[in-house]
Amino acid sequence: MMAAPMSWRRLVYSVYKPVLTGVFTRISDRFFRTRDRRRGSSVLLLAPLLAETDLSPLPVFRSPGSTGAQGTDGLHARFCWMAEHVPAFRVPGSHIHILNSPDQFYQSMKARIKTAKKRVVMASLYLGTGPLERDLVDCMQEALERSQEEGDNPDLQVSVLLDYTRGSRGETNSRTMLLPLLQRYGRQVRVSLYHTPDLRGLLRLLVPQRFNETIGVQHIKVYLFDDDLIISGANLSDSYFTNRQDRYVLLENCGEVADFFSDLVGAVGDVSLQLKPDNSVDMIDGMVHPYRGNRDDFSTSARRHIMTAVNTARTRQHVSESRRSEREGVEGEGEDRGKEDTWVFPLIQMKPLGIQVDEQITQRLLTDADAGATVFLTSGYFNLTRAYMSLVLKAGADYRILTASPEVNGFFGAKGIAGEIPSAYIHIARQFYTKVSQLGQQERVHLYEYHRAQWTFHAKGLWYYLRGQVWPCLTLIGSPNFGYRSVHRDLEAQIAIVTENQELQAQLQEEQEMLYQRSTEVSSSTFQQPDRHVKLWVKLITPLIKNFF
Repeated sequence: MMAAPMSWRRLVYSVYKPVLTGVFTRISDRFFRTRDRRRGSSVLLLAPLLAETDLSPLPVFRSPGSTGAQGTDGLHARFCWMAEHVPAFRVPGSHIHILNSPDQFYQSMKARIKTAKKRVVMASLYLGTGPLERDLVDCMQEALERSQEEGDNPDLQVSVLLDYTRGSRGETNSRTMLLPLLQRYGRQVRVSLYHTPDLRGLLRLLVPQRFNETIGVQHIKVYLFDDDLIISGANLSDSYFTNRQDRYVLLENCGEVADFFSDLVGAVGDVSLQLKPDNSVDMIDGMVHPYRGNRDDFSTSARRHIMTAVNTARTRQHVSESRRSEREGVEGEGEDRGKEDTWVFPLIQMKPLGIQVDEQITQRLLTDADAGATVFLTSGYFNLTRAYMSLVLKAGADYRILTASPEVNGFFGAKGIAGEIPSAYIHIARQFYTKVSQLGQQERVHLYEYHRAQWTFHAKGLWYYLRGQVWPCLTLIGSPNFGYRSVHRDLEAQIAIVTENQELQAQLQEEQEMLYQRSTEVSSSTFQQPDRHVKLWVKLITPLIKNFF
């Protein structure tokens, strides 16, 4: 009988310790802000932990006549407004391939690492420590060894970007997995560990491992090999290579897109901690430290550095497009132009650094989804921001939203409070379903749950169908989950693919069907099932979970 009180004390400690710390954070932040401005930095300056107000939808980008015509002939006219804000890369749709399984994702990476000649760029939340991950590191070592054998000045460069907190968890971790590469091939290998500026001062001292990852992480997933790259939501860990369903798109021989993401990962790496061969870390000279330096100075400097890379890519792409147009004007409509039937728009979200392009473009897409259009939207953690939810409930388009059933949630069966996170998502889904029903939107907005024995579900993104079209013409694919963390706390990146290529459209349709065929539609009876009971205390802490998980 004594176990219950102890359990409650642990619960209160684990849940409300960060919250109480956050309250102190705000007091401390106000008290020391003036002194911090005078002296440049303060170890006592703490980051805000309590949730920011999730405001109503941002003003969306608008261009005259940008709604465009229906059908594939008007696709570029309909979506070209994105090119006003991000680079727009025109590529052959035949160079883009949808990967459908974790093993296909894993084997594609291994094969391309082994044959890379000039660059391997890997950005992920973390690198696991099991045999499959060791094989991946061995592939990098094999490629580096081969490059050294080919000459005195090897060309191959390997750059890895991970999150500092997640990559440092435990004695054996992502850092120790990569140290042998740094120690043996130091001139060719770079390992960068991004540290959020919001984890600092007493907050950094008080919040333990695992919980400190809730403050904010590097969440971009980009895997690049010469001019090929994979954009995904999957991390570099064994479950993502075996039985954790995600989405993955391979772009082959797309040099301009690869250059953009190589520069982006490099820019984020520049403002990150650099791993050294002795497992210590330091910053590049001249860069503001993320938790020892002034918080505003770090964010301003990092934003400027990253946006310089983005804007340089835009300028480079505009010059390339101008030259291509001039050639086509002289030579006529060339064969290459006919093959370049697809546009790739890279979208990034880094709100702790003041960058919110993905959020604004996603809101615009949801706003413009009018009656007759259909949007299939999926997230492994169904937790739409209020702004996104408002747009879904007010839009004219039909929505088919897919999320994880409790048993395929990544936290299912976890120890301690983490084991109750699937219950919190049940509560969130029920609140959303109730809202849809209250508004009489059941015929337009449908909610589905993914089921698969011995698997977990981590897929995210959307497929966009114009009125009367049976195949999607646009997809969003990458790391964002459409939730609070993705918008407000973490570094995220995805791509919008707009395509007229029917083979690529068919691949996207097959991918969507593969996921949704393993789902069942949610109804009011779903929440009456015994395994959908949510404890009162879980309901009470769900607002915290929505903002941190």
